[in-house]
Amino acid sequence: QVQLVESGGRLVQAGGSLSLSCTASGRTLGSYAMGWFRQAPGKEREFVATISWSGGITDYVERVKGRFTISRDNSKGALYLQMNSLKPEDTALYYCARGKRTVVGASQYDYNYWGQGTQVTVSS
Repeated sequence: QVQLVESGGRLVQAGGSLSLSCTASGRTLGSYAMGWFRQAPGKEREFVATISWSGGITDYVERVKGRFTISRDNSKGALYLQMNSLKPEDTALYYCARGKRTVVGASQYDYNYWGQGTQVTVSS
Protein backbone atom coordinates (compact mmCIF):
# COMPACT_ATOMS: atom_id res chain seq x y z
CA GLN A 1 0.00 0.00 0.00
CA VAL A 2 1.42 3.37 -1.01
CA GLN A 3 0.93 6.29 1.33
CA LEU A 4 1.30 9.84 0.09
CA VAL A 5 1.60 12.80 2.44
CA GLU A 6 1.25 16.39 1.27
CA SER A 7 2.64 19.41 3.10
CA GLY A 8 3.25 23.12 2.62
CA GLY A 9 -0.27 24.45 2.42
CA ARG A 10 -1.06 27.64 4.32
CA LEU A 11 -2.69 31.05 4.11
CA VAL A 12 -0.99 33.39 1.63
CA GLN A 13 -1.85 36.75 0.11
CA ALA A 14 -2.78 37.12 -3.53
CA GLY A 15 0.31 37.52 -5.67
CA GLY A 16 2.38 35.46 -3.30
CA SER A 17 4.13 32.14 -3.76
CA LEU A 18 3.88 28.76 -2.12
CA SER A 19 5.64 25.44 -2.53
CA LEU A 20 3.85 22.17 -1.87
CA SER A 21 5.56 18.85 -1.26
CA CYS A 22 4.38 15.28 -1.40
CA THR A 23 6.36 12.38 -0.03
CA ALA A 24 5.72 8.70 -0.52
CA SER A 25 6.03 5.91 1.99
CA GLY A 26 9.32 4.14 1.60
CA ARG A 27 10.75 7.28 0.01
CA THR A 28 9.97 6.02 -3.47
CA LEU A 29 7.54 7.18 -6.10
CA GLY A 30 8.26 4.09 -8.19
CA SER A 31 8.26 4.17 -11.99
CA TYR A 32 4.99 6.06 -12.15
CA ALA A 33 3.76 9.44 -13.21
CA MET A 34 2.56 11.75 -10.45
CA GLY A 35 -0.01 14.48 -10.37
CA TRP A 36 -1.51 17.31 -8.38
CA PHE A 37 -5.26 17.87 -8.11
CA ARG A 38 -7.29 20.36 -6.10
CA GLN A 39 -10.80 20.72 -4.76
CA ALA A 40 -12.37 24.02 -3.83
CA PRO A 41 -15.36 24.19 -1.49
CA GLY A 42 -18.54 23.20 -3.28
CA LYS A 43 -16.69 22.17 -6.42
CA GLU A 44 -15.49 18.91 -7.90
CA ARG A 45 -11.87 17.87 -7.67
CA GLU A 46 -9.94 19.11 -10.68
CA PHE A 47 -6.64 18.32 -12.35
CA VAL A 48 -3.80 20.79 -11.80
CA ALA A 49 -0.59 19.25 -13.14
CA THR A 50 1.08 15.97 -14.01
CA ILE A 51 4.67 14.82 -14.47
CA SER A 52 5.98 11.66 -16.05
CA TRP A 53 8.17 9.16 -14.24
CA SER A 54 11.35 10.63 -15.69
CA GLY A 55 10.21 14.19 -15.23
CA GLY A 56 10.59 14.85 -18.91
CA ILE A 57 6.92 15.32 -19.64
CA THR A 58 4.70 17.75 -17.78
CA ASP A 59 1.24 19.12 -18.37
CA TYR A 60 -0.93 21.70 -16.64
CA VAL A 61 -4.49 22.86 -16.59
CA GLU A 62 -4.68 26.03 -18.67
CA ARG A 63 -5.48 28.36 -15.80
CA VAL A 64 -2.22 27.62 -13.96
CA LYS A 65 0.17 27.51 -16.93
CA GLY A 66 3.01 29.95 -16.47
CA ARG A 67 2.33 30.25 -12.73
CA PHE A 68 2.73 26.70 -11.38
CA THR A 69 5.63 24.28 -11.86
CA ILE A 70 5.51 20.57 -11.07
CA SER A 71 8.73 18.71 -10.37
CA ARG A 72 9.94 15.55 -8.70
CA ASP A 73 13.02 14.12 -7.05
CA ASN A 74 12.92 10.37 -7.47
CA SER A 75 15.97 9.90 -5.24
CA LYS A 76 14.00 11.40 -2.37
CA GLY A 77 10.62 9.99 -3.30
CA ALA A 78 9.24 13.52 -3.42
CA LEU A 79 6.89 15.49 -5.64
CA TYR A 80 6.67 19.28 -5.64
CA LEU A 81 4.37 22.03 -6.85
CA GLN A 82 5.78 25.54 -6.98
CA MET A 83 2.94 28.04 -7.15
CA ASN A 84 3.60 31.67 -8.03
CA SER A 85 1.34 34.66 -8.61
CA LEU A 86 -1.36 33.03 -6.54
CA LYS A 87 -4.96 34.14 -6.95
CA PRO A 88 -7.94 33.78 -4.61
CA GLU A 89 -9.41 31.28 -7.07
CA ASP A 90 -6.44 28.99 -6.35
CA THR A 91 -7.86 28.43 -2.88
CA ALA A 92 -8.48 24.70 -2.49
CA LEU A 93 -7.43 21.47 -0.85
CA TYR A 94 -4.48 20.23 -2.92
CA TYR A 95 -3.92 16.49 -3.38
CA CYS A 96 -1.00 14.58 -4.81
CA ALA A 97 -1.68 11.32 -6.60
CA ARG A 98 0.32 8.49 -8.15
CA GLY A 99 -0.44 7.48 -11.68
CA LYS A 100 -1.03 3.97 -12.93
CA ARG A 101 1.65 4.23 -15.61
CA THR A 102 4.86 6.08 -16.38
CA VAL A 103 2.97 8.78 -18.25
CA VAL A 104 -0.63 9.73 -17.55
CA GLY A 105 -2.92 12.64 -18.24
CA ALA A 106 -5.54 14.68 -16.48
CA SER A 107 -8.14 12.02 -15.78
CA GLN A 108 -8.54 11.10 -12.13
CA TYR A 109 -9.13 7.52 -13.25
CA ASP A 110 -5.49 7.34 -14.34
CA TYR A 111 -4.38 7.67 -10.70
CA ASN A 112 -4.75 4.99 -8.07
CA TYR A 113 -3.14 6.37 -4.90
CA TRP A 114 -4.06 9.65 -3.25
CA GLY A 115 -2.87 11.70 -0.31
CA GLN A 116 -5.12 13.36 2.25
CA GLY A 117 -4.52 16.85 0.92
CA THR A 118 -3.03 20.12 2.15
CA GLN A 119 -5.06 23.33 2.38
CA VAL A 120 -4.05 26.37 0.37
CA THR A 121 -5.91 29.59 1.07
CA VAL A 122 -5.22 32.72 -0.94
CA SER A 123 -6.56 35.96 0.48
CA SER A 124 -7.41 38.94 -1.69
